[in-house]
Amino acid sequence: MAPKRPHEDEAESSKPKKHRSGFKIGPDNLPDGTYRRKVIKIKKDLIHKAKVKKSYAKLKAREPIAPTPIPSEPIKPTGPASQELHPERQAMLDAPREPTPPPSQAQTYPQRPQQRRSKKPAYFEKEQAFAAQKKAEAEARRLEFERRDSEKRQKIEERERFRKAMAKARTGGKNGQRKLGKESKVLLERVKRFVGE
Repeated sequence: MAPKRPHEDEAESSKPKKHRSGFKIGPDNLPDGTYRRKVIKIKKDLIHKAKVKKSYAKLKAREPIAPTPIPSEPIKPTGPASQELHPERQAMLDAPREPTPPPSQAQTYPQRPQQRRSKKPAYFEKEQAFAAQKKAEAEARRLEFERRDSEKRQKIEERERFRKAMAKARTGGKNGQRKLGKESKVLLERVKRFVGE
């Protein structure tokens, strides 16, 4: 006994709908970069074209196409091409011409077109700017270090001078007494320096 044939409605509903994947261009695992952007651009372009095509098909289906009228009378073969000029062209030829000025000395030689030198591409422009900035910072640090170092040396020299002057003033004179005149000058300079700061 042969199996029963299913109704047409049942046959259509039992089939699963096919899932249509979108446009597949290039591999999925491309790293972000030039090639990936190119693939994305191509994909967007294809999607745009498909949408335009689909909308055009809808418009075409909506509006009935009017048949082009076919001329009832047959096309007459024309004779050989006439030698007459178009009226506008004839008017241009008949118009008086302005005399052209004689060529100057500079125009007698053929001119070479001006060559435009395009700017060379600066491949490492950012890196060079960064390096220049770092160099300037290093130079500023070096100058600051030198300034501080010179101040430090001056203070050390001044202290040493003061120490020597005090030691010389405190040594006894001919009779073993301290030299108060020299000592007072050194102390006065020290007081001036403290007051000045």
